[in-house]
Amino acid sequence: MVEWCLPQDIDLEGVEFKSMASGSHKIQSDFIYFRKGPFFGLACFANMPVESELERGARMKSVGILSPSYTLLYRYMHFLENQVRHQLETPGHYSHLAAFYEDKKGVLHAGPGRGGSLPPVCWLPSIHRYMYPEMKFFGEQILILWKFALLRKRILIFSPPPVGVVCYRVYCCCCLANVSLPGIGGTVPESKPFFYVNVADIESLEVEVSYVACTTEKIFEEKRELYDVYVDNQNVRTHHDHLQPLLKLNSADREKYRRLNEQRQMLLYSQEVEEDYSPCEEDLFVLFFLEQNNRIFQTLLEVSASQDKTLTAEHARGMGLDPQGDRGFLMDLLEAYGIDVMLVIDNPCCP
Repeated sequence: MVEWCLPQDIDLEGVEFKSMASGSHKIQSDFIYFRKGPFFGLACFANMPVESELERGARMKSVGILSPSYTLLYRYMHFLENQVRHQLETPGHYSHLAAFYEDKKGVLHAGPGRGGSLPPVCWLPSIHRYMYPEMKFFGEQILILWKFALLRKRILIFSPPPVGVVCYRVYCCCCLANVSLPGIGGTVPESKPFFYVNVADIESLEVEVSYVACTTEKIFEEKRELYDVYVDNQNVRTHHDHLQPLLKLNSADREKYRRLNEQRQMLLYSQEVEEDYSPCEEDLFVLFFLEQNNRIFQTLLEVSASQDKTLTAEHARGMGLDPQGDRGFLMDLLEAYGIDVMLVIDNPCCP
């Protein structure tokens, strides 16, 4: 139940299920990002044992905030962690929360139309220390997720609680699809994280054409109509036949992964040698995929503006793609982004 909120006239239907992940009763504390209509939320959860039959031996609460932009929410994590502990120990005292609302409502309520308009990279400076373990978690599979993210597929990540780190994995997937070239992406949905979802979100997910989300509820695995790509631990899979080839790593994927690791090793070495110079691994990760995406779309735009509009195997290699292994991916990409070029890479037939 929602026991207290400000402002009192806001629609919070279902927020009690979003701010406390299914299965959280098994853990002591967690944090959770979620989406509620046009808003994004961050809630901190805590679980405290109590000697009370009425509360069945445990008191569990979440304290959360809603904002039109998820890029600001991380700033208030520490406050929310303190407040949920305060609510567990002295229930019913809301003066700190009321003062916080009065102080921050102008900052958090950025006005209509701002929701999600900030590029995800704005979130990086303060959360980067959490992100790299979540990127490494995917290993080579990150290249498979990169293609699905770029194609704006519906990606659902399953994990048991705690769900906070999995929310960062959702965010990482969205970072894979960053493109900074003007005029790209007008025909595709924005790469926007939905963060945590549960059965209460099924109806809204049914109408989404693109999202990245995570859940703690295994029932979603059976609801194939809700997702294109399902990630369980490091196992990435799809039930769509035409997407199956994208699950296979090709030589260009392995080369990209090798370069990513090589750049990381060089960065680690430079941090040891020059102590003052310390860009973080996460910035390197985001820039690596941003540059890769920009190279692909720059080439595609140049070919579409040329006289014969012909995309060759040489072009594919120049974009860092495998002319044969990435043929299907390229065709899907051209269709998704509405780019008018002719692909002349032969598809090798089986004898």
